[in-house]
Amino acid sequence: MTVEQQGRVVDRTRSRPADLDDATVEALGELSKALETIHRVRGHLYSAHQLVGGADLTLDRVVKLLREAGHGETADRVERELLGRNVLPGRWTFQIMEEFDDGYYAAFQEIERDAREKLAGGRRHIYEAEMKERRRTHGMPGHEATPEE
Repeated sequence: MTVEQQGRVVDRTRSRPADLDDATVEALGELSKALETIHRVRGHLYSAHQLVGGADLTLDRVVKLLREAGHGETADRVERELLGRNVLPGRWTFQIMEEFDDGYYAAFQEIERDAREKLAGGRRHIYEAEMKERRRTHGMPGHEATPEE
């Protein structure tokens, strides 16, 4: 929701609650930044998951080609020691992803959300919204506060 304040359009969903101090806004901004980094980590882990899975499936062709080329002993070793191997003790990458998602990732999201709820009435990106307001050129196309402006 947007409102007019001192002749300017303001995004109320991101405006600072009256009793919220600068240090808390900065801390919440840093917590949000850290969570965004963890989102990126999650993406990288999923990339690793897919890359490892693809490499494992490629080993089927490697084994076949090695056998056709007369390298049965090497093909046997690839098949026995690499094909379907755990990447960590007892775990394929899907299991790592599930543990990450259900553990660290879920806890991080919940703690960040709880901090926002308790300290800022659930408002997100207050720090960034205030930075945007300071840096934009009022009245200049492409510098609107919200899509409605």
